[in-house]
Amino acid sequence: MKVEMKTWAQLGLAGALAGSGLAGCAEEAPVDTDGETAEMQPGPAGEGGEGGEAGEGGETGEGGVDFDAAARDPVVYLTALAVAEAHAIAAYDAFLAGKTDPAAEMFGHPVSEVLADMDPVFAELGVADLKPRFNEASQAVLSGRADIEVNERYGAILAAIEEAGRKAPDSQASEADIAARVASNMIDRAIAMYGEAQGSDRYEPYLDGYGFYRAAASAFEDAEPAILAAKPGLAADIREALDLLGQAYPGAERPGTLAFERGRLIAAGSRVTLAL
Repeated sequence: MKVEMKTWAQLGLAGALAGSGLAGCAEEAPVDTDGETAEMQPGPAGEGGEGGEAGEGGETGEGGVDFDAAARDPVVYLTALAVAEAHAIAAYDAFLAGKTDPAAEMFGHPVSEVLADMDPVFAELGVADLKPRFNEASQAVLSGRADIEVNERYGAILAAIEEAGRKAPDSQASEADIAARVASNMIDRAIAMYGEAQGSDRYEPYLDGYGFYRAAASAFEDAEPAILAAKPGLAADIREALDLLGQAYPGAERPGTLAFERGRLIAAGSRVTLAL
C-alpha cells in the first residue's frame, strides 16, 4: 500500500497472532496496539490497550482493528487499510485464477469486517467512503462482467485506499518505523492464517493468508529504502519473512498440500518483531 505520511505513530505488534488459530475472515484475532520499542516513545498514540481486552481501549471489530484508536494512531489506521487491501488483492487474484465465488465474497468481506466500523474515522479525517468500491467489485464478479471491468473496479479500490492513506492521523514516529510495523502486522496475520489453512480443507483461510502476505509485501516495498536506511537489520528480517511466505503462498489458488513448515514462518515473524 503506497502512502504519503507526514508523521507516524507506533503499534504494538500482534506477535501472538502467530500462535493463534484464526478461523477465516469473520474470526480474525484482535491486534495489540499497546507495544513499545526501545528506540521510540511517540506519545499518546496507541494508548488504547490490547484489542479485545475488557476495560481498556476501544472496540475491536472482526478484522482485528481497534477502531477507536484508528482516529488518532496512524499505524492502527493504516493497518485497517492494509486489511482491506489484503482482501482486495486476494479477491482479484482469486478472480484471475477462475475462483469466481470466493473472489466475489473476498471483495465483500472488508465492508462488514473493517470499513463499516471505520466510517466515523473516515468522516472525521475527510476520507471518501470506501465501501461502494468493494461492493461494486464484488457485484462485477458475481454478474460475470468482462475481465477489463473487474480490473477497473480493482484499480479503483487500490486508488481509493492510497488516497485514504494520505489522510492518516499525525504522530511523531518515522515513516520507516510505521511501514515496518504495518508490514510486520500483516506478516503475523499471514503466518496465523497459514496455520489455520493447514488444519482445514477450506479455501478461505488460505486466501486470507495469501492476501495478508501480499499486503505485507506492498507495505514493505513502498518504504523499503527508508527502512534500509534506518534499520538495515530489520529490513533484512522482513525480507526473509516475506521470502518464506512467498514459498508458503505460491499463488491465490490453494496448492494440493500445504507442506511448508510453519515453524520457520513463526521464527521469521518473531525475528521481525524482536528487531522492532
